[in-house]
Amino acid sequence: MNRDARNLRVGIVAPNGSQALDVIGPVDAFTQVNRLAESRTRYEMVLIGMPGDLITAASGIRMVPDHRIGDEIPPIDTLLVAGSPDFEDAMREEALHEFLRQMAQQTRRLGSVCNGAFILGAAGLLKDRRATTHWQFAGVLAQMFPETRVEPDRIFVRDGPIYSSAGVTAGIDLALHLIEQDCGAAVSLAVARALVVFLRRPGGQSQFSEHLKAQSVGNAGLRDVLEFAIMHLDEDLSLRRLARLAGMSERSFARTFQQELFTTPARFVERARVEAARGLLESERSNLEQIAFHCGFGSADTMRRTFHRYLRVTPAEYRQRFRVGDSSFPVTGGEAGIGVVAHSA
Repeated sequence: MNRDARNLRVGIVAPNGSQALDVIGPVDAFTQVNRLAESRTRYEMVLIGMPGDLITAASGIRMVPDHRIGDEIPPIDTLLVAGSPDFEDAMREEALHEFLRQMAQQTRRLGSVCNGAFILGAAGLLKDRRATTHWQFAGVLAQMFPETRVEPDRIFVRDGPIYSSAGVTAGIDLALHLIEQDCGAAVSLAVARALVVFLRRPGGQSQFSEHLKAQSVGNAGLRDVLEFAIMHLDEDLSLRRLARLAGMSERSFARTFQQELFTTPARFVERARVEAARGLLESERSNLEQIAFHCGFGSADTMRRTFHRYLRVTPAEYRQRFRVGDSSFPVTGGEAGIGVVAHSA
């Protein structure tokens, strides 16, 4: 890594109606670096709006842009596009799309926060690339841009110089990742500690819980089966049984499941069991065998292997780091690559 002192300019494009936190979250993360004596990198933040007046966020807060599309804008190292509840309007702004296509040729990194991914897609920048967005809109993004491989469970995705992040606060996760690329792990950790956020969410955890996934499914019959599975994790939840509960053939059930949840029934059940075990490890003092049985793993050894596959830590390590009431949180990711809540001094 180049340790010479340097200044990097980061631009945030915020169309009218943008989510304020999509803008302010990354801005606060990057500018926190400037307060750290150990960092030899300094960030200059510029806010870019559409032609016209002030930027009005979805909340009604008004922001003053440093530049507007169409202005002569100084060279930018990294450009992020904020999301908006009304992203459809920004998708019709051809001047914005042309600006982004030009910037894709000039910037080192270009990315999106939340459903700002739709704007990148409309500009043609996600073609044949992997991407993510807010979980509520992942299916729409996949349908609207079939040449994009949408990964709905990811907090952020990098595909070459193009980055995309999940819902709202995931913009901070992405900013921390970019800061680590530029400044190293120690600086990124210091920023996370100052902001009191995860340096890395545990095991790259999914955007939302399996229970929320079940509630968001539009197919009422499938939703009932998912709720049953979550409430009976210690029972047989094989494809055969779940399909029978849904009144469908195994093939039809598996296909419908994939279309609705972007995963397989087996993977959903496995993740639900991991999620339930995490909750018990955080709040209960039951031994690992009891937790494994209660959550449907069958044995502590099976739970250990599954935990390591998903979270890259063992159940015992997870309990040690995240048990409620334990104030001795470590402040480094450790060899397992798991993030922790880093408390500011």
